[in-house]
Amino acid sequence: MLFSPMWSICLTQLRWDSPGLFVLGIGFFTLCFLMTSLGGQFSARRLGDSPFTMRTEVPGGAESRGALRKMSDLLELMVKRMDVLARLENSSELHRTASVARLAADRLNPGTGLIERIQAIAQNVSDIAVKVDQILRHSLILHSKVSEGRRDQCEAPSDPRFPDCSGKVEWMRARWTSDPCYAFFGVDGTECSFLIYLSEVEWFCPPLPWRNRTASRTAPKALPKVQAVFRSNLSHLLELMGSGKESLIFMKKRTRRLTAQWAKAAKHLAQKLGDIRRDQKQILVHIGFLTEESGDVFSPRVLKGGPLGEMVQWADILAALYVLGHSLRITVSLKELQSNLGVPPGRGNCPLTMPLPFDLIYTDYHGLQQMKQHMGLSFKKYRCRIRVIDTFGTEPAYNHEEYATLHGYRTNWGYWNLNPKQFMTMFPHTPDNSFMGFVSEELSEAEKQLIKDSKASNMAVVYGKEASIWKPHGVMSMPVLATLLQGKEKFLAILNKYMEIHGTVYYESQRPPEVPAFVKNHGLLPQPEFQQLLRKAKLFIGFGFPYEGPAPLEAIANGCIFLQARFSPPHSSLNHEFFRGKPTSREVFSQHPYAENFIGKPHVWTVDYNNSEEFEAAVKAIMDTQVDPYLPYEYTCAGMLERIHAYIQHQDFCAGPSPVPPGAHAAQSPFVLAPNATHLEWAQNISSIAGAWPPTRSLRAWLAAPGRACTDACLDHGLVCEPSFFPYLNSQDAFLKLQVPCDSTEWEMHHLYPAFAQPGQECYLQKEPLLFSCAGASTKYQRLCPCRDFLKGQVALCQDCL
Repeated sequence: MLFSPMWSICLTQLRWDSPGLFVLGIGFFTLCFLMTSLGGQFSARRLGDSPFTMRTEVPGGAESRGALRKMSDLLELMVKRMDVLARLENSSELHRTASVARLAADRLNPGTGLIERIQAIAQNVSDIAVKVDQILRHSLILHSKVSEGRRDQCEAPSDPRFPDCSGKVEWMRARWTSDPCYAFFGVDGTECSFLIYLSEVEWFCPPLPWRNRTASRTAPKALPKVQAVFRSNLSHLLELMGSGKESLIFMKKRTRRLTAQWAKAAKHLAQKLGDIRRDQKQILVHIGFLTEESGDVFSPRVLKGGPLGEMVQWADILAALYVLGHSLRITVSLKELQSNLGVPPGRGNCPLTMPLPFDLIYTDYHGLQQMKQHMGLSFKKYRCRIRVIDTFGTEPAYNHEEYATLHGYRTNWGYWNLNPKQFMTMFPHTPDNSFMGFVSEELSEAEKQLIKDSKASNMAVVYGKEASIWKPHGVMSMPVLATLLQGKEKFLAILNKYMEIHGTVYYESQRPPEVPAFVKNHGLLPQPEFQQLLRKAKLFIGFGFPYEGPAPLEAIANGCIFLQARFSPPHSSLNHEFFRGKPTSREVFSQHPYAENFIGKPHVWTVDYNNSEEFEAAVKAIMDTQVDPYLPYEYTCAGMLERIHAYIQHQDFCAGPSPVPPGAHAAQSPFVLAPNATHLEWAQNISSIAGAWPPTRSLRAWLAAPGRACTDACLDHGLVCEPSFFPYLNSQDAFLKLQVPCDSTEWEMHHLYPAFAQPGQECYLQKEPLLFSCAGASTKYQRLCPCRDFLKGQVALCQDCL
């Protein structure tokens, strides 16, 4: 038997130095035993020992009554033996002196009185035993009735508000042992535990009326809002980034090198925003491609010329979020992710153990998959807070799981059913996604002048750090690119007639045989040394791959002219292995479409490398062209900081889309036909929709030509397509105002709608808000396209967006 604290107290009160005290000790000991026994039994009677356990009997009820009977019998036996003890004690008194006898009598308060007291105690204990036995019997009967009543309530209720409850209970009966997380939340195989779990941990069943409401999980009180304050010292960020991986070392070096530029950008934005209050956000940044579970393929290749674009972008995202004053938590392992999210132990079928403590989560496709795998139902609940860093973009047709499956758009990377704006790209490929970008180092005026004075007029640097780029059939095995590379000796020979050619191809001990002998190869250079090489060069030339990396912007920022190949036909998932499986149908007409479309000549020249005459003419013209170092504002620290601030302040994907429902008509149309009758504008006497971002007053709408995507149709008018405006155009009124003759109007789920089809003069409206898309075209349709203005050098923001 284990001794409780009560037993310890009782034992310490006893002294065993005389027979009389022995008798008193026995009585006191008995009382202590009684108190402990009864206390233990009554404490065992408390209901709800575990929030997920239903007791159907009183444990120890029979044992308690038996123990009390034994105690009564023991006390009767003690009384009998005390009679003998008293007689022996009285006989011994004859041999003691009178003084000793008086002292003993005073101390022991004559033996006969002691015996009478013990007898009284025994009788009281016997009476108590009888009463406790009655209480326990009554309690057991009462508890049995209560348990029977609750057992009736532990059945899946038929509640129309919870239609999936009975099905979920059936699933739990068959599969509750399939994941240890259910036992972690108290599921023990009983019906009650199923219903308690499904009503208090998940939300498929109604709350049980007999449950103590405080037992269910309650969200902690929201912490008071803290105002975000711009930061200029990035030392703490470097600590948060951790160490141990080559990728992290590269990212930290980059962040440290750009610290002064970030500080300058923070000061600039603070002055522009003035007194605008910015709440500090709790942000989790999980870089999934750096986790061991995803293979971490980049870290081992950092020092071998592998792809660095993703790490450049992630380093700049971390710096921007930190400089803006938000609270960051950075993870690069699955264990860290699980700990920060509150993932219960098991296989990921259960929700999180606590409400999500983060306002925003920035991750990539690898991290997105990991979160879905381990967050259970919480992933669906909190996915509106996720921002996915997606290098090449995800178009709506690939993002909508049902539509992608039915119409052949399903790939390894899409079908997440996110708002397409939650995907954040490296370049502004399509306005369906948010343009995140990265930073190129900005030069001071003194540095720009020094570059102009020291430029070599006949020096070219080749874009590409991996030897495979120089192979005729490249690692990608792509027919169109292979054709280009097979002719590289020809155009390199032409270039070599006019310029000294330099390369930065990685090698360990032996010069890569793929690099021609007339190319001066420096091997892989650290970033500062690569920058110095660019500052001397006149030309930066691409072979057609890699696509859309940061290096061309760095070269242009350092005073180089970028020469790249034009693709005919354009590269896409239809003819190019690199794009196959990616969630986009975009056609790429050159190696770096952003440089071609948003920068252009004199900084960017795009030519047909298979046309020797065109190529040689371009090289001659470039040698005679003088350019200053140029960097688009959106790729400066100030531009990126401004853009991310706007996203954090205004993008809210948890509110959900609110399109005009089928058949609904606004009391007053917000559109008017422009004076030239070519497009719609937001009426001046109609206020902009409250909370809409971008503001609706910047909306302009055109009916595109057949086969023309909205992305291109808006660019034709010097504007950009704005997908968040689609819901306002998704009505018959918009076609009517544009004087489009709709003989019939139908609502369907299609990524090209709203649109007008001829012949038949049919108008089609969008039924699924997640499928509103600026991308995509068909010769069958004239798409109704929402456009907006944009800031010079900041295509992601309209003029009133900041």
